[in-house]
Amino acid sequence: MGNQVQYQYKDDNLLKSEPNKYQQGDLKSEEMIVNLGPQHPSTHGVLRMEVVTDGEIIKDVVPHLGYLHRCFEKHAESLPYNQTIPFVDRLDYLTAMNSEHAWAMGVEKMLGITDKIPKRVEYIRVLVAELNRMASHFVAIGTYAMDIGAFTPFLWMMRDREHIIRLLEWASGARMLYNYVWVGGVFYDLPVGFEERCKQFVDYFRPKLEELKRLIIDNKIFVERTANVGVLPLDLAINYGVTGPMLRGSGLRYDLRKVDAYSVYPEIDFDIPVGEGLMGTKGDCWDRTYVRVLEVKESLKIIEQCVEKLTGEHKRTPDFDPHALVPKKIRPKAQEIYTRAENPKGELGFYFRADGKTDVPFRCKSRSCCFVNLSIISELSKGSLIADFIAILGSIDIVLGEVDR
Repeated sequence: MGNQVQYQYKDDNLLKSEPNKYQQGDLKSEEMIVNLGPQHPSTHGVLRMEVVTDGEIIKDVVPHLGYLHRCFEKHAESLPYNQTIPFVDRLDYLTAMNSEHAWAMGVEKMLGITDKIPKRVEYIRVLVAELNRMASHFVAIGTYAMDIGAFTPFLWMMRDREHIIRLLEWASGARMLYNYVWVGGVFYDLPVGFEERCKQFVDYFRPKLEELKRLIIDNKIFVERTANVGVLPLDLAINYGVTGPMLRGSGLRYDLRKVDAYSVYPEIDFDIPVGEGLMGTKGDCWDRTYVRVLEVKESLKIIEQCVEKLTGEHKRTPDFDPHALVPKKIRPKAQEIYTRAENPKGELGFYFRADGKTDVPFRCKSRSCCFVNLSIISELSKGSLIADFIAILGSIDIVLGEVDR
C-alpha cells in the first residue's frame, strides 16, 4: 500500500471524466482543455467551466452545472404556498427579500387580493426589497473588484453591507434568509425607530458612494481591466433573454419596476440607469458594473421616499395589523399564471398551475435570472484572453442557488 500510486495520469482518463463536450480527438494540435472551477473562488463552488483554449485565446466555453440540491421547484410542489417562502429565500440567498416579494405577489394575484394589500405593507415591502438590492449590489461590486485583483473595495463593500444586514435582521430576526414578506402581509411591522435608522444609513452612505465610484469605477486599472472586455451587444442580450444590469448595461432601459409597475413603484420617482459606453464599448464589463453603482444611487432615492411615506401618510398606528390580509388557508381556484419581479440580478418569475383542489401548487416553475444570464457566457467569452474570462464571468453576477434550482 505504501508504494501504491493513488492516481496516475493516462490519456483516456479525460474520456472517463464525463460529461465533457470536447474530447482530445476534437482538438487541434495547439488547443487544450482547461477546467475552471469549481475550485476557483469566482465560480462559488458548484460551477465548472470547460474552456477550450489556443494558447491564451479562448476558443469555446461549456458551462457544467453542479449539484447544489436546492430542488426548489419540487419542494414548492409538495408544500402549501405560504410554507414555500423559506425555500424562496434560498434561491438567491443574497436577495431573499426581493424573491419573497415576487412569490407573495404571485400567490396574491391568484387569490385576487393584489389590490387589497395595505399601502403600509406595500411600502415596507419595497423598502426592505431596495435595502436588499443594495446589499446584493455591494457583494457584486466588491467581489468583482476582488476577482480582478483589488481587495480594498471588497472590504469597503462588506463593511457597508453589514449596516443593511443589521437593519434587515432587526426587522425580521434573521441575517440572510428572512421569511419576512408573507402572502397577504409581512411577518411583523417595522420595529420602532427603523425608519430613523434607514435615514441615518442613507446620510452615511451617500458620500461613501462617491468614494466608491472614485476608488473603483474611475480607477485607471479597473477601467483597463473591464472596458472593451466581454462586450454584450443589445440584440444578442435580447435573443438570449438576458435581464437586469446585464441587459441595461447593453443600453436598453428595461426594468420591471417601471414596465410592470407592480406594488407601489409607480408612486415612487426613480431613474433606470443604462450603459452608455463611457469608457469603452457599450455593453462591456465596465458598463455592467457602472449600472450597478448607479442603481445603488437610485435605491437610496427609493428608500428615502418609502421612509417619508412610512413616517407620514402611511405611518405606524396602534390598530395596524400586518397580518390582516394573511389568508388562514390558501387554496386558489384552478388557473395558470406567471408573475415576475425585478430582482437585483434580473427578472425572477414564477409560473403557477393550481388545480383548485389543494393548497399545494400542481406545478411550479421558477424563471431565474442567474440561470438565464449565465447561458450567454460562451458567446461573451469566445476570442477573449483567459485573464479576461474571469472578469467576464464575474460581471454576470451569479448565485448558484438560482442556477441549480
